[in-house]
Amino acid sequence: MNTKLYIIGLLGATSLFFSCGDSQVKNSTENTAPVNVTVNTPTESDQSFITFSGKVEAVENATLSTRNMGYVTQINAKVGDKVKKGELLIAINNADLQAKRAQVNAGITEAQAAFNNARKDYERYQALFSKNSATQKEMDDITSRYEMAKARLEAAKQQKNEINAQFAYSNITAPFSGVVTDKNVEVGDMTNPGMPLLSLQVPGNFEVRASVPESEIASVEQGKKVDVLIKSSGETLEGVVSEISTSASNSGGQYTVKIALDQNHAEIYSGMYASIQFPTTAGDKREMILIPETAIINRGDLQGIYTPSEQNTAILRWVRLGRKVGNKVEVLSGLSAGESYITSAEGKLYNGANLSIQQ
Repeated sequence: MNTKLYIIGLLGATSLFFSCGDSQVKNSTENTAPVNVTVNTPTESDQSFITFSGKVEAVENATLSTRNMGYVTQINAKVGDKVKKGELLIAINNADLQAKRAQVNAGITEAQAAFNNARKDYERYQALFSKNSATQKEMDDITSRYEMAKARLEAAKQQKNEINAQFAYSNITAPFSGVVTDKNVEVGDMTNPGMPLLSLQVPGNFEVRASVPESEIASVEQGKKVDVLIKSSGETLEGVVSEISTSASNSGGQYTVKIALDQNHAEIYSGMYASIQFPTTAGDKREMILIPETAIINRGDLQGIYTPSEQNTAILRWVRLGRKVGNKVEVLSGLSAGESYITSAEGKLYNGANLSIQQ
């Protein structure tokens, strides 16, 4: 009998202990200061465009290089300098070319003298042959020598043209008027054929180059107006699809699309990243739910959002995402139109956190 009373007392004490523990956890949660949050309720949006990333580039740009190997002896421009078409920018040691040109000039002088003699002989034999004072064989021989001398002179002149062309690669000039955007060599550096030396561009005339996958290229139409969001400034510019590549064989299934920009009142520079919204023409218009990317919670390979419950507590809900549209992303499942979600919080969110919803 005493044993039974002991067991009953022990169970009662245990029950009281856990009851007190649950009450402490509950009180701890209830006493936590609520997190101030802002919520939003998405509505269905008519999806009539697709978005891809691109980069701003100058329409007219060039990277200057050389065919010759030699030491840089002179650099007349630095990054940011404005240069004029034909202006000498880089000089490369050309002592070997000067020696070759001297040899070629000597060869031209020799060939010219031989040609002059051959021409005189040819003219004299023509006169003799017309008076039957020279045989046909003599006339044929002198004609052959004349043609050979003429050919040697022409070959010597072509060698000079070749040398002069090589001089153009030892004296690098500006192909157009513009601004120096990059410099890759210094005085005394050794240049190699094809090595980039300087980069130029014409400022003020820009385009955006984007890569569009083959699954979406049919939705892009040349001549269509598009919106271009410059990510660094947040400014949206108008653009027009000016060029669509017809092949993706060397780009991993990505088609290059160029967009001409209307850069009025825009501070943009080459290399800036942009998002381009292409109006679709492939019949894929449909209703969609868009939320800002900043509301997305990433947990490894999973994406989710926090939503408020009826008791004003936070609930983490996993969602499946689709396309990006500007700075927003499509929700394919996990959130319906009309359901609220948390866009920002002034504290750390977790499942069950008390919320103070700001209107």
